[in-house]
Amino acid sequence: MHKNSIPLVLAFTPNYYVPACTCLVSILESSEFKGSFHVICLLTEELNDEMRNSLAELIGPTNTLSFLNLAGKIADDIYVDEKYTVAANYRLLLPDLLPEFDTIIYIDCDIIVRNDLAELFHSVDLTGHYMAGVFEATLDFQKEHMLAIGCDPGKYINSGLLLMNLRELRQDNMSTKFLEALRFPGLEFPDQDVINQLCVGKIIGLPPYWNSIRTFFIPAYKANFLQFYSADDWINVQRTGNIHYTGPKPWNTFTVAFDIWWQYYNNLPNSIKKFGNYSSKVRLLATIYENSLGKNLLDGLRKFVRR
Repeated sequence: MHKNSIPLVLAFTPNYYVPACTCLVSILESSEFKGSFHVICLLTEELNDEMRNSLAELIGPTNTLSFLNLAGKIADDIYVDEKYTVAANYRLLLPDLLPEFDTIIYIDCDIIVRNDLAELFHSVDLTGHYMAGVFEATLDFQKEHMLAIGCDPGKYINSGLLLMNLRELRQDNMSTKFLEALRFPGLEFPDQDVINQLCVGKIIGLPPYWNSIRTFFIPAYKANFLQFYSADDWINVQRTGNIHYTGPKPWNTFTVAFDIWWQYYNNLPNSIKKFGNYSSKVRLLATIYENSLGKNLLDGLRKFVRR
């Protein structure tokens, strides 16, 4: 691996292969980095040879690619909420899984990146901290949960995009502590909750455009957003925020920033697109949205449909 390479970690299953590739396309197209990315794929099932080869072609010869099959790495008694897959917990194992790295970027596959991740990697000093990420703008109904797990409102990190100090996490044996905390059932967002429980005071908050979750894009939540961030932050999110499709996914249904995900999807080669089995209805919506008239119509409808 080249010394200027940035380790970039994604965890996904084969049925998330196309969203993962779409995420990677957005990262590469948004980067002005002169070095390279080392893309590390954490898998629950092996990808077939065609998928692996197409992914290698997608990232190009200047970047490197590796795969880690983590089937069975999480014990059976670890709590996994039915809304999520076990792969969501793999980020908790990264300090021990990747002993050769001191710092990495972890990113969920349901994110479209519109900013240079190399800038994030090189500009944040993690000394004395476990990680950096974006704090959610806590909604009123979420405050009880925040307090129950020991977090102040507005200080609960979203784990979808993290700059992680693996060296510090290893020194404090945090992977073991994370997994022990996961043994308690009933966590609302299991991996995210234990990160917030155990890393209080050792998380650097990033500007919200680095990980703009769904509520950051909905005008009805603007007043709530402004309780924790500035008006300029709101504008930056709308214009260039990295879009994290928490909740409904744009490849399944019409949702916020629906068209932007499909723009990057359309940049994928057919050798990857063929693995996405998406409904004709969603594909039709994406086609309509490419036209300005259709976009205006659907944007009007979206004001009445909160999805």
